Amino acid sequence: MSHILGIESSCDETAAAVVDASLHVRSNVVASQYDLHAEYGGVVPEIASRAHLERVLPVIRKAIEEAGIGMHEVTAVAAGVRPGLIGSLLVGTSAAKGFAWARMLPFYAVDHVAAHMFAGLLRTDAAVPAACGNAASGVASGYPALGLVVSGGHTSLFRIENPVACALLGRTIDDAVGEAMDKAASMLGLGHPGGPNLERCAQGGDAGALRFATPQLPNMLDFSLSGLKTKLLYEVRGVPQGRGAQATFARTSADLSESRRSDLAASFQKAAIAQVLDRLSRALDAAPADGAARPQSLFVGGGVVSNASLRAALAAWCASHGIALVVPERRFCVDNAAMIAGHAQLRRALGDAGDDLSVPAEPVSLLARGAAPSRRGDGPKRVQ
Repeated sequence: MSHILGIESSCDETAAAVVDASLHVRSNVVASQYDLHAEYGGVVPEIASRAHLERVLPVIRKAIEEAGIGMHEVTAVAAGVRPGLIGSLLVGTSAAKGFAWARMLPFYAVDHVAAHMFAGLLRTDAAVPAACGNAASGVASGYPALGLVVSGGHTSLFRIENPVACALLGRTIDDAVGEAMDKAASMLGLGHPGGPNLERCAQGGDAGALRFATPQLPNMLDFSLSGLKTKLLYEVRGVPQGRGAQATFARTSADLSESRRSDLAASFQKAAIAQVLDRLSRALDAAPADGAARPQSLFVGGGVVSNASLRAALAAWCASHGIALVVPERRFCVDNAAMIAGHAQLRRALGDAGDDLSVPAEPVSLLARGAAPSRRGDGPKRVQ
């Protein structure tokens, strides 16, 4: 049985997981740094990388122990090598390379964005028949497909031919959906963590209380959230008087009633989700017009996919258009190492023997920028 050890350290969580060839998650260990960064209101890169150094080896040992296997039963090692905070990435990537080198195992350099898209193929129930979720079926069924990553750092739309052949269709030209939700929460005085607090505040609110326009961009599949943020800011604080640092506002979020705060949260959340659905519909309609086969599935991933309203909207959209929705369990929406190991298993099922140890950690996802990643060594030249 193939057991791939995955390591993820792109931001502020040190994670390790073991996933077998049936895409069964044998273990998924995460060491959070939330308390270390809470007082700063965001992630401090230097603190994050130092914490990764302290935690990466204990997390790896625990993942192998919880998987119920010996270290000698690990058959390959995978690491999320891009995108992320470079200091954090270097810790996980170096640990993975060291493990692979010491035990002469294949090493898989995985793009974090690609891993998010296919996290919906992971399973935690060992009793599920292999045909319902395994690497072989994951590379052979449901394609062509659309892929959507919605997170704090990325909002990207792809056409997928198979797990290693993904073409970028559209991306945000300013803020990602998750980042915009965090900023909206801050404007409304909801505190950290912004996205989950916005979702809670939106419950029971009138989503039609404030209307937002859907931006029309040169690339009809791109996203833009900056206009939504500006309209919300003016609604909460009023139109600013003056410019730059001298600008003043008529009011603050403290002047909002709780019902009005809830209405604005619900309206902003609805507008962000509506833009996602609009781009999906455009991509689906464009495929036959371009002579391409109609997508059969939608693969989604990223931390914002934990949002219940977005999950429900995506399920309804897929049902109305007759395509299958492949969505992760909530635990696999946020950054985790199981998705890293799982994507490596998908590549392995396609005959990919892995990457050279000289593949570098990089702060930017080449996949989300529409470029093929640089690879070294003799392996096949595919999207990682």
